[in-house]
Amino acid sequence: MQKMIPKAERRTSIDAVFEALHDDISSLKLVPGAKLSEAEIASQFGVSRQPVRDAFTRLENKGLLLIRPKKATVVRGFSMPEIAHARFVRVAIEIEVLRAGCAIWDEERDVRLQENLERQREVVAKGDGEAFHSLDYDFHKMICHMSGHPLAFKAIQECKRSVDRLCVLSLDRKDEAALLVKDHEEIAAALSERRADAAEKAARKHFARLDSTIDEIYAKHVEFFEET
Repeated sequence: MQKMIPKAERRTSIDAVFEALHDDISSLKLVPGAKLSEAEIASQFGVSRQPVRDAFTRLENKGLLLIRPKKATVVRGFSMPEIAHARFVRVAIEIEVLRAGCAIWDEERDVRLQENLERQREVVAKGDGEAFHSLDYDFHKMICHMSGHPLAFKAIQECKRSVDRLCVLSLDRKDEAALLVKDHEEIAAALSERRADAAEKAARKHFARLDSTIDEIYAKHVEFFEET
């Protein structure tokens, strides 16, 4: 976490505090349940408590912090109902995007998606989970854009926000990443052949893998989950 903000950049101190804390929470450097002090954060960044307070509010609005009056602010745990809802909405959107894509897919689109897949295979072979996570993000974003529905990815991002932090706990599982690449290859093949039913089947299998991942993470880290 950046400790100080240069004087010339004080006018953006809210953004700087927000972005640093957001990164630390998203990467699990700050785990669920971790307590945050306005005074301590303000001291670390060399700012007054007001920018920190405003940054805390923004993080709470994103479901990442729980601000408790007269008590310590804490990093929110994972919510199983929110995760289930996000998964449901994301699958519905992506299937419609894939069906739209199959109606217009061409060789140029195919080449661009294959380039992304080749990079996925390379980073998985190296065991670079962080790079794979980035390429996975790009893969789904590219499909939305090339299917003619770029705004759909904004809705998908909202859904991903509920589960991306959780999935950090499984990024080092090389075998799982390899399976996800195979799923991506099946989705890409269905798009290339413009087979909408096959694309939907591959997508449903792809997203179903998340269920077992969540169950495994819950079993290992139940303390990170909110009571329902």
